[in-house]
Amino acid sequence: MYFPTILLKLVVVLGALALVLQCLRYCLESKQYVFNKDDIAKLAKQYAGLDHELAFSKVVLELRKKYPGHILPDEDLKWVFVNAGGWMGSMCLLHASLTEYVLLFGTAVDTSGHSGRYWAEISDTIISGTFRQWKEGTTKSDVYYPGDTIVHKPGEATSVQWTAGTWMVEYGRGFIPSTLGFALADTIFSTQDFVTLFYTLQVYIKGMLLEAHTYLTEVGVF
Repeated sequence: MYFPTILLKLVVVLGALALVLQCLRYCLESKQYVFNKDDIAKLAKQYAGLDHELAFSKVVLELRKKYPGHILPDEDLKWVFVNAGGWMGSMCLLHASLTEYVLLFGTAVDTSGHSGRYWAEISDTIISGTFRQWKEGTTKSDVYYPGDTIVHKPGEATSVQWTAGTWMVEYGRGFIPSTLGFALADTIFSTQDFVTLFYTLQVYIKGMLLEAHTYLTEVGVF
């Protein structure tokens, strides 16, 4: 009697989980998003090939003009190390919500590792340097250069490699919390750099609070 009871509970739990995932998928597909990946890519491509710091300043300025209230103010823009999948880079978060993020990303040293596998689509437009990607199930890699946009589909996994001085503009759309486990795992279990962990969580929370404030303002609460 004990085993059938456990099996029944397991079936109920799995069924409930499947229902939740389906509801989440429907919500993500029907949601109206703030940003469009093609617009972000087009904007970043305009400044590809420039000095990355100059390009980033122009990108941030244009994003603030086009999406007022959705980009963090200068005092909250902070470069934070990212250790994930064996590679090390740095990010500067511009926007964050449960379903979208926009950030600047890159590395000052050669680095490579695993891309991660998410319930989100991530696109990167290269400003400077080179990016190499080796897709799962293939035996050859592809190299991308300034102006190119790389799209990482939900559920995909690749090997990634950045040369020193590679910088890009990144946009993510989907269930963003699904990316955090991968993004923070190396920091928690490998480097144990809890200062970086604090900075990462701090800026993500600030992005969420800004987005909540903007939404409440738009619907007339404030």
